[in-house]
Amino acid sequence: MQSSLDQSPPRSAQTALWLGIVFSFGFTALIWWAGQRLHAIEKLPDQGASWYYWQLPNPTLWSRVTAWGGYLLHQLTIWGAIYYAQTRVKKYTKGLQTINWVALGANALFIILHFIQTHFWYDGLAQDVSIFSSQGSVIVMLVWILLMENSRRGLFMGKRAPIGKEIGRAARQYHGYVFSWAAIYTFWYHPMETSSGHLVGFIYMFFLLLQGSLFLTRIHVNRWWMLTQEVMVLFHGAMVAFVQAGPTGFWPMFFFGFFGIFVITQMHGLGLSKAWRWVLGGGYLALVIGIYTWRGWDKIDEIVRIPVIEYALIAVLALLIWLVLQLAKLFTRRKAVLVSDEQRA
Repeated sequence: MQSSLDQSPPRSAQTALWLGIVFSFGFTALIWWAGQRLHAIEKLPDQGASWYYWQLPNPTLWSRVTAWGGYLLHQLTIWGAIYYAQTRVKKYTKGLQTINWVALGANALFIILHFIQTHFWYDGLAQDVSIFSSQGSVIVMLVWILLMENSRRGLFMGKRAPIGKEIGRAARQYHGYVFSWAAIYTFWYHPMETSSGHLVGFIYMFFLLLQGSLFLTRIHVNRWWMLTQEVMVLFHGAMVAFVQAGPTGFWPMFFFGFFGIFVITQMHGLGLSKAWRWVLGGGYLALVIGIYTWRGWDKIDEIVRIPVIEYALIAVLALLIWLVLQLAKLFTRRKAVLVSDEQRA
């Protein structure tokens, strides 16, 4: 019998997905077209890897109020939609529910508001928080996906890591809140600038917001659409690094790092034949040999940095979720004891 995850989603969900994709590319084109006027805004000199260049030298009250206010309203709105869906809708449905349209409309509205906010007040959250917080939020999301999908596709060449079922269930139950935080926080971190990194990054954020709006629908768990959310970071990270440091810079760390995770883990959830998996794995090795013959084999350690970090973080995340679950159980037991004592009294 065909798995429900493999069944074709209903036309209404497919239509919403494709319209969302068209909106994502169209609005990114609008950012590029309108953003030329932002080039005149004065900025401080670049101060290194930990410095975010695209921020006002002298932020104003309104630049902060509009950025943080927009973020908080956006975040709370989507968290409210997720909570409503989990407590009222509960089950995956064939088509879009009213709450899906609400989430789609809310995300579109806040995208437009952020565009207006950029052109009137410019600054995003970057003025007040570290650039590593934005990058870290996306890393948390990517690691969470790897942990959450362990039961379906495994972690290492299709083999599951020994992660408890209870941890996996908790990761799936609460992933919507974490992923929406990662996407919305990163979305409001940046002004809608026109560098190539910003433009590809905003397409990525729009895709994540679109995916987050389609919760509890079949299209939300379409394996190819889910994979798109994961592998876009490969292209975004490698491209930004290439633009910043040039062809001899550190772009292979991102390209081969995330490509390696695809070969080790992600492609095994697609139902590909063994022949196709060998082709993809062989293509990865051929690119590694070609690039590092030119680049120098003394730099080959670059390709394992991101996989080592992400797989190590899976263990850390699993441990944290387990600790939270244990604390929740302890609190529940103590509450039950207190209630029992009160009843006996």
